Amino acid sequence: MLSRRPDERWEGAARRGKLRAFMWNWVHQLAEWGRTDVPFAVVTVTECKGSTPAAPGAKLLVRADGTFHGTIGGGHLEQLVLQDARGCLDKGEARTFRYPLGAKLGQCCGGVVDVFVEPVNHGPQLYLFGAGHVGQALCRILEGTPFRVHLVDERAEWVQSPQVPASVARHEEPWDEFATNAPWDDRRTYVAVMTHRHDVDQAIIDFVIQKPARYIGLIGSDTKWARFRQRLEAKGLPARQVGRVQCPMGLPIGGKSPQEVAVSIAAGLLQLHHGLSPEPGPQPLPAPLLSSEG
Repeated sequence: MLSRRPDERWEGAARRGKLRAFMWNWVHQLAEWGRTDVPFAVVTVTECKGSTPAAPGAKLLVRADGTFHGTIGGGHLEQLVLQDARGCLDKGEARTFRYPLGAKLGQCCGGVVDVFVEPVNHGPQLYLFGAGHVGQALCRILEGTPFRVHLVDERAEWVQSPQVPASVARHEEPWDEFATNAPWDDRRTYVAVMTHRHDVDQAIIDFVIQKPARYIGLIGSDTKWARFRQRLEAKGLPARQVGRVQCPMGLPIGGKSPQEVAVSIAAGLLQLHHGLSPEPGPQPLPAPLLSSEG
């Protein structure tokens, strides 16, 4: 049996030690990133054949902006894996990849590396402004669906209500503090505005139509929206931004109780998320009002 030189034995032990340390770092980083709402992908080396720079179980955590933690051996292989992981994040899908380490990758190892890429935190996020009766009912109905709900209301007795499921992220703070610090995404972010004051609704809509979001909904009647729209256009906001707002919200199911209104809104959100309804576009102009006061 061939024996290795002492320095080779030490190098092997060091590599094993680094692998153990890396695995602990990976667990810590996964927990840290998992507490945020920023999407990332977990890349796991599932199988290696022949000579490869990676080992089964090696992991990378990758964000869409290119930030990553860990390594699967570096070099062109790692760069290609990072690129493919960001592609999975972009599509929100998990998949496997196989990388033959030949001339095409600029490597001469001759082995093959298989990896599995799984997106995390890539589901839809609903920013729900207003923890009133309809808001709380909507939180309950969306429990167990792909939506991660952020309930925003500075009224402690409403946002901290026991009627709100534990899975809902509660933000007991002014709407503008939350909206300024929240991440916005044109595919993952959904907005529902239903506070207890029309002036607050108006201010929120004014802010969010200038942010990337897949859906922006406002609870209320055609008349309410006509007044809001006049005020927004009077400020010089582009029609394409103003027209993003869906008001009234939800599907026309006929009911008016808080629970029924919430069912209607939830159905519309889920339909859009699952690709069963057209992407929201500019809304038709409402009938002109005789007065713009109110």
